[in-house]
Amino acid sequence: MLTPDNVHLQSNEVLIQMKEKIIEKAIELFEKKGFSTTSIQDIVDELGVTKGSFYYYFSSKEQLLMDIYNEYITNLLDRQTKIIANKTLSPKEQLIEIIRLLINDLIENGPRARIYFREMRHLSEDHINTIKKIRKQFRKNIEMVIRTGEEQGVFKTQLPADILAFALLGLTNWSYNWYTPDGEIPPEELVEIYSELLLTGLLDKDH
Repeated sequence: MLTPDNVHLQSNEVLIQMKEKIIEKAIELFEKKGFSTTSIQDIVDELGVTKGSFYYYFSSKEQLLMDIYNEYITNLLDRQTKIIANKTLSPKEQLIEIIRLLINDLIENGPRARIYFREMRHLSEDHINTIKKIRKQFRKNIEMVIRTGEEQGVFKTQLPADILAFALLGLTNWSYNWYTPDGEIPPEELVEIYSELLLTGLLDKDH
């Protein structure tokens, strides 16, 4: 039996589902055509809804892009925070888990990741600054793990933590541009390669 509360709950679920459909379709079109050449009309035409449906959820196409960015980087930060909060992991293990997080995310959320790295120039300055703050926190968390490892004698102390954090992010993030999960190197092997490179280096131990 439907009650007013049940009807309200179902209505909310429908609204949430429509918003997600708009976001997913926008991601698909932004990846395929680019943000600037995808119009709001393109998005609603693909979904078979009106522009009114779009404007119910988003004030503009740029606001939609910001929602995509905010959700993407906030989700990554939350997952990274859980890794760092896990005190059963050593600093070395935490860094490997962060590398694994970034590589697996490129695979699981490839279209979102590609939009994230390609389309930031289309955000307003205020929105860019908001995203940069969250992104900076993600990097600072990596620096914190590295410094903890230095204090524990696990990592070399003469290497600057901020440069190492940038190196880790640069190495993993750029993978979106070339890595194919179904290619010769499976994801977990790529995690191992990156971890070995960052944590051990290229030199043979005998040299």
